[in-house]
Amino acid sequence: MSVFSDIGESRIFKDEQVLQSEYLPDILPHREQQIQELANNLLPASKGHNPQNTFLFGPPGIGKTAATRFVFREFEDFSERVKTIYINCWDYKTAHSILSKIAIDMEAFVQRRGMSKDEILERLVEVLKKKAKSLIICLDEVDQLVYREQEALYDLLRINQYVQNPVGLVFISNHADIFMNIEPRIKSSLSIDNLEFKAYSLNEMKDILQERVKLGLRNAPEEGVLLLVANHAVKNGGDVRIGIECLLKAGRLAEQSGSDKIKVDHMRQVVKEVGKVKPKILEEKINTEEKIVMEIVKDDCSKKEWLSGELYDAYCKKVETPLTERRFREIVNHLESIGLLKIRDRKRGVHGKTRAISKSNVF
Repeated sequence: MSVFSDIGESRIFKDEQVLQSEYLPDILPHREQQIQELANNLLPASKGHNPQNTFLFGPPGIGKTAATRFVFREFEDFSERVKTIYINCWDYKTAHSILSKIAIDMEAFVQRRGMSKDEILERLVEVLKKKAKSLIICLDEVDQLVYREQEALYDLLRINQYVQNPVGLVFISNHADIFMNIEPRIKSSLSIDNLEFKAYSLNEMKDILQERVKLGLRNAPEEGVLLLVANHAVKNGGDVRIGIECLLKAGRLAEQSGSDKIKVDHMRQVVKEVGKVKPKILEEKINTEEKIVMEIVKDDCSKKEWLSGELYDAYCKKVETPLTERRFREIVNHLESIGLLKIRDRKRGVHGKTRAISKSNVF
């Protein structure tokens, strides 16, 4: 007998896809102002004029990416003269991979191997001239380029030198000061408008989750469910994805129990296991060396803080071929920049200062 059986139509879910974090609804409650500002900044591109490069910043999970994708979708429907491309810099971390992604999306012929970055850029410029379209590119998690591959930003900014139709950029980060120490030649060309996204209030979170409930569930949850899940999401940094994940898991639990709606008891069980989304995502995406550093810091519960030298020694004992101290410092700095580690300067006798490293409070 198969472990799988046809259970028929769901009693809980009308459209389970709505309760996925990737789903982009037709309405984004409480982000109307930011959406309109971004749209106004990009609108000139539809007339062949230079759009305003825009930087979206604020805590994770509060609508920055959703608002950008929403505007991009609406913009392409509004104007045939505009092409929009969304890139997550965790997935595309180098100038070569980013230019390849853009060129392929623009239907330029790019060989998977053997083409230099400049050759890809040349192909991209050719196809932009041929299509005579304005191009808007979103670089989400732009921190990855600022800390690892600033050359990619320079390459994108210089495309406008070769084409008549403009290329505009939208940047997304959790950190307001990410561009503070960027190379001067890049900073002088950025010309960005800052657009802040603030955390949702409890009532705003309830409104957002209520919209997902209307679209995704057959029946309204038991009274008190939305307040419980909204409060849990707000307490965990205001990340909407936490609330959405709770609704999905509670819905599945309700289905398994034979209920026709999500009840408070279902949600109470779920909120115990659904924590902050961002740390889990980041820990999956960091590279091998960074994962080793995080394992050392997290696994030794007896140490609340590591001095920089101590942590490097522990790292050297754990790997066969350790990185240099300089490269190790760069890794630790990057882990701090994405919010997985905390670093503070600590006085150390007559020899000056050292750095004290610990887990961030996201765990």
